[in-house]
Amino acid sequence: MVMKNAVAFLLWAFVGTMFQTATPSQTKRPVIDNERVAVWQIGRDDPARLAGTIATDSVEIALDQPPGAVVFLKKGSRAPSTRTPGQTVLVELKDHPAASVPNTSGYPNAFPRPRSRRVFENDRIVVWDYSWNNGEPTPMHFHDKDVVVVYLQDGALRSTTPGGEVVVNDYPKGSIRFNKGDRTHTEELAKGSQRAIIVELK
Repeated sequence: MVMKNAVAFLLWAFVGTMFQTATPSQTKRPVIDNERVAVWQIGRDDPARLAGTIATDSVEIALDQPPGAVVFLKKGSRAPSTRTPGQTVLVELKDHPAASVPNTSGYPNAFPRPRSRRVFENDRIVVWDYSWNNGEPTPMHFHDKDVVVVYLQDGALRSTTPGGEVVVNDYPKGSIRFNKGDRTHTEELAKGSQRAIIVELK
């Protein structure tokens, strides 16, 4: 009787795992986790990425094959079935909206800007694809929204505020940053080459 109960329990546990909805949290910790987003860097063939349904609205950004490809995953939809090798960034959108910051800076909003490409937009996000060129600084601009930035190349950017404060940040390929809104600056390529996918949060 004890043996039968043990076998029944093991069978129940095995069947339960077959129908469980896996999440990236079962395989690793998020790169960024705050009140607005949880951001993961995982393989396209990660079992957690391929299992069950999407738990929350999410954006998937490919780091390769091809770099910068963007897919919006709607809450409740089936998880992707692609098993292509490579790394991807998964941005899970939390139900914590924040209003855009009023722009009283006297400068234009960060986007759109010259040579930027709007990849996707809905009621939650706007996704932009942008590359920095040597000797071509961006216009001085104001960030009215929180953003997640995924850098696709190896390069450093020089950021300059209207007051003349300068900061140089190095961003290797695969770097991910979350930046709050209410910032004014201009950016210029300082080293290497750089392209990014920028997810503005509404």
